[in-house]
Amino acid sequence: MALEKFKSDGGIVILLTNSPRPASGVYPQLDAIGVPRDLYHAIVASGDAARAAMASGAYGKKVYHIGPDRDHPFFDGVPEEDFYQGIDIERVALDDAEGLVCTGLFDDTSETPQDYRATLLSAKNRGLKMLCANPDIVVDRGERRIYCAGALAEAYKDLGGEAHYFGKPHAPIYTLARQRLDSLSKTEIPNSSVLAIGDGIRTDVAGASGEGIDAIFITGGLAKSATQTDTQPNPKSLQAFLTDAQLSPEYAMGFLR
Repeated sequence: MALEKFKSDGGIVILLTNSPRPASGVYPQLDAIGVPRDLYHAIVASGDAARAAMASGAYGKKVYHIGPDRDHPFFDGVPEEDFYQGIDIERVALDDAEGLVCTGLFDDTSETPQDYRATLLSAKNRGLKMLCANPDIVVDRGERRIYCAGALAEAYKDLGGEAHYFGKPHAPIYTLARQRLDSLSKTEIPNSSVLAIGDGIRTDVAGASGEGIDAIFITGGLAKSATQTDTQPNPKSLQAFLTDAQLSPEYAMGFLR
């Protein structure tokens, strides 16, 4: 595999994920799907950057959580961890909340952002700020495409609410990744020596562009249909897709190998 060779040649591999969980909760997820830990050096998660922001008190001490039960670890141990230097955060009912924390939909197998219109409108009318722990709009889970926290944040903004993002393509997750990279390398690695790889045009590619990092766009993921990717993308379809996105990744390929 490419990662095995790259790592054996001295390269540093950091996985950036928009998972709303802290990185400590992502490692076992990757273990469960068979990703060997010796393929990468570290994980930096949107959940880490978002937890630091929540712990700062910027969204109040009492928050209303929108998200599934599996995301409850997002709130565990925040004030005890030196990394966050945080405050006690209490999850409360919407009527008692000082802010919103969105990690996803309560049931992403059946719900859509439209199901949250009344809740979001009520929060907007009270002037609550939303912390969005996962900027992804949709992701593919197996053969199924599901909505993520980013879709609710967009819906909230459409209603006039204020939402803040902490994963790709926004700066906080890249700041954390850069800190981890420099720590692992024992020196400051220039952007010209960093390569981003991902299938999200508005997350992975847009984030890399914003950070001044070259990117490989994997077209056989979220954009498989739009780019008519079989083994490789259809050149005309790829160009049309990139023109519409107004982004120009340095490289594109159909699938990781």
